[in-house]
Formats: sequence, structure tokens, C-alpha cells
Amino acid sequence: MARSDAILERLLRLHPKKIDLSLGRVLGLLDRLGRPQDKLPPVIHVAGTNGKGSSIAFMRAMLEAAGYRVHVYTSPHLVRFNERIRLAGKLISETALADVLEECEAANGGTPITYFEITTAAAFKAFAETPADIVLLEVGLGGRYDATTVVDRPALTAITPVSMDHMQFLGDTLAEIAGEKAAIQKRGVVSVVGAQSGDAARVIEAAATACGAPLYRAGAEWQAAGDAGGMTFESPRGRRTYPLPGLAGPHQVGNAGLAIACLERLEGFAVDDAAVARGLQSVDWPARMQHLTAGRLAESLPAGWELWLDGGHNAAGGEAIAAAVADWTDRPLHLVFGMLRTHEAADFLRPLATRADTLHALAIPGEEASLTAEEAAAAARSVGIPAQPAAGIEDALRRIAGHTEATGRVLICGSLYLAGHVLAENG
Repeated sequence: MARSDAILERLLRLHPKKIDLSLGRVLGLLDRLGRPQDKLPPVIHVAGTNGKGSSIAFMRAMLEAAGYRVHVYTSPHLVRFNERIRLAGKLISETALADVLEECEAANGGTPITYFEITTAAAFKAFAETPADIVLLEVGLGGRYDATTVVDRPALTAITPVSMDHMQFLGDTLAEIAGEKAAIQKRGVVSVVGAQSGDAARVIEAAATACGAPLYRAGAEWQAAGDAGGMTFESPRGRRTYPLPGLAGPHQVGNAGLAIACLERLEGFAVDDAAVARGLQSVDWPARMQHLTAGRLAESLPAGWELWLDGGHNAAGGEAIAAAVADWTDRPLHLVFGMLRTHEAADFLRPLATRADTLHALAIPGEEASLTAEEAAAAARSVGIPAQPAAGIEDALRRIAGHTEATGRVLICGSLYLAGHVLAENG
């Protein structure tokens, strides 16, 4: 076991017995660490339900194409915790991660604190001590009481499309959830907003007006569109044409558009159209409609088959996947599905009901909160997808390929935790 893994296991045991969304614990720890959140380069703070990670991946690729050094904080990780913290363009090393986690553990002194709070403090400490030009900071949950919100004066805030998710923490209506995410907006700081439904748009705009945050909205101040020939971005600065995003699915045009809009309003940075185009093509963000062309699992399928992977896990994610596979009509589509019980499985699967020929359901290995294979299969059958439980990923792939003579596609979906397990198993 790596030293960082042992520390992270200890930090999990500090978790408060009751989850109360607040900033007191993390602020107290940051004070003892010398307030590293006040010593960061300019920060772009990103909230939303879907597309946060992809939008940040596009921004990182574009900024790096323009020659900037970029710190990035995202969650969750897929295979290794190091993926959450990128220092000046490179994943944090094992030694650096273990050292900063130990420093935070010592400063916390054994008091109750959530895993996300103490690891966010560790990221801020690492960012403050490593030179870079900018920080791309992803909200973990909601916005109002998220540990990342302790950054008092970001350079920009951004809100990706908001949809129903994490209702047990954020509220039962889209308006309530949007209100939690809109709380990252700050007085005098431009708020770049992705495409929103009516209720979410109204709440975000009202919150921006109340706090004095200038708005830069998809469909109003800017718009992005794509077709087979490329994507266009239109704003008060004119209309530009770029290559299609390097991430699959029509929803990625909106995520790329949000990234371009952010960089357009980011003061003090020069990212020209050539850097934007290079970033769009070089972007790397695993488990988002990712075609696995090599590796143990991919190579276990018969010749001519395709294996795809996506970590979408809510209703909007299901809709995005359905749009991405809409033209996959040349061969059968078989889903391998697992999901945490904190999400609504039927809502995720419903948009895929007319696309999927079969579904093999499994429990996510090592996740206590996972639906059982039987529960996941029942959710699929409830929306009309023929489904059966499987013992695991390999069992599912073996069953799919062994029960049909037709060449097909397999899409593994339903959870970023499942996606991480797949990437680790695939090698």
C-alpha cells in the first residue's frame, strides 16, 4: 500500500458522525495551515451538475496550448487519488501527496472533518507552494457550503448545466439545487453560465443580480453549436469556427463552449484561436464516452466489437449518452450497468431504453452504497430494457459476446466509481 493510501484511510475515520453542510471545519484547518487559499494564482471556480470536469479539461488543454502552467482540482478520481490534484500540468507525485496529506493530518489534530474537506485543504496547500499561472477548481457538491467555496475572490465563476442530483443534500426541486450552486457567484466577478432549463436559469440569474455578479450566459451573451464540419462559437467578439471537440458526444460542444466563454472573459490571459483549436483536439478526460481500443477487457471481446465507457450517473447524463449513441444504428448496443443507490437508476436509464438491446447489471466492486446486480437489473426492466444480473464486468462481457452472433458495441455506464474500476481492470 502506498503511503498516501494509508493516510487517506486514516482520514476517512475522522468523518463526522453527522453530515452538516458548513465551512467551519475546513476554515479552521486552513487557518492552522496559514490560509493557503489566500495565496493561490487566479482561480476559475466551476459548479454545476453535469459537465464540470469536461469543461475544466477543455480549459486546461486550451490554457496549456497557450503556454500557461495550470493547477487543477477535480473529483472524484477514477483509479488513483493523485488524479484529483494536478500541479502546474502534472499529476501530484506520490511523495508530494503523502507529505501534504500528513501535514494536513497533523494540523487537524484528530478533530472530526470530512474526507473532502481535508483533502481540499491539502490541494490548496500544494497549489500555494507550487508556482503556476492559474487554478481550475471544481466544486465537489453543491456550492454554497462546498469546501472549495472558501476562495473569497476567484477570477471567474462558472456554472455548467444544472439538473436533478444529490437531492438528499441539495433539495428536492431544480430551483433549490440551482440555488445551492448559484451561491458560488461573487460580487463583481463575472459568472459564466452554461445552458440551463427555465427554473435553474431564473434562480442563477436572480442570485447573480442579488450579489452583483455580471452574467455571461449561453444562449444570451454567447452560444456554441456543432455539426459534422466543426463547431462555432459566437459572442460580442464575433463568430469563430473551430474543430469539433476531441471528446465524443454532442453535449461536449456545450462544455467546450463554456470553456471558450470562460477564457474569453478571463482578464490578464492571452489564449488565441489557434490555442483554443489545439486544446479542443488534444483534450484528455477519461470515462466520458471513451472508446477503449486496447487493454485486457477490450481485447476479451471478439474481433470487430467495440467497448465504450462513460461515467454519467444521473438523468441528464443518461440523456447525454443517448444523444451520443443516437447514430449507432449499424449494430446492437449492449449496456453493462452499475450505479450507487444515491442516484435514481430508472431516471438515468429511461433515455437509453430505445437505444439498448440488452443490459447486464452488476454491483460496483468495493462500494457499499452500490445497487445490487438484481436491483440494477430491476431498474432497467422497469423502463423496458431487457436486463439480467451479472457477477462482474468480465462475466457480463462474456455473456454478451457469447449469446449473439452479431458484432456489437458494449457501453459500460452508470457510475464514475464503476468507470474507475473498469479502467483499473482494463490496464
